[in-house]
Amino acid sequence: MVNMISISFGVAIAAYGEARFDSWGVMLQLGAVAFEATRLVMIQILLTSKGITLNPITSLYYVAPCCLVFLLVPWIFVEYPVLKDTSSFDFDFVIFGTNSFCAFALNLAVFLLVGKTSALTMNVAGVVKDWLLIAFSWSVIKDTVTPINLFGYGVAFLGVAYYNHAKLQALKAKEAEKKVGQADEEGERLIEERQGEGSVK
Repeated sequence: MVNMISISFGVAIAAYGEARFDSWGVMLQLGAVAFEATRLVMIQILLTSKGITLNPITSLYYVAPCCLVFLLVPWIFVEYPVLKDTSSFDFDFVIFGTNSFCAFALNLAVFLLVGKTSALTMNVAGVVKDWLLIAFSWSVIKDTVTPINLFGYGVAFLGVAYYNHAKLQALKAKEAEKKVGQADEEGERLIEERQGEGSVK
């Protein structure tokens, strides 16, 4: 919990240090983060619950139509009127097809990652994605990056590094316990075999 708070605190500092800070944009972003976290947790429940045997492809088969319905309604009322009034709008099947393929690959990767790890790991990985976006905007688009931005993401970086270290240590401990358990089972099996041989004699 402390680790997650430190990551969130670092990201909050970076957002506060934004050169063109917009409170409405921050509220929209916080809402998007909350909904995305809820979606990832529901995906984890869907993939790891006992009695439900769904692989990532099957899960995507059921989830994708729901996403279409929920996105179609605001698109009709918000984006479609703008597209309709724009005379220069031309539907490009190549761009639409490649975009759809990228979206499918992204969702499949998300399902695979959440199924193998956890929703929390996916959210932490999202912080790394934010770093890459900021690096891209700074180096290519020449966007302004303030010292407060760098300090905030530095704090978040330390939190992510500690999270990865803790996960690695937990994985090593789990592997060690597994090896000890296998050794104990092997020892018990040998003792039972020797006892059986002794009783036969």
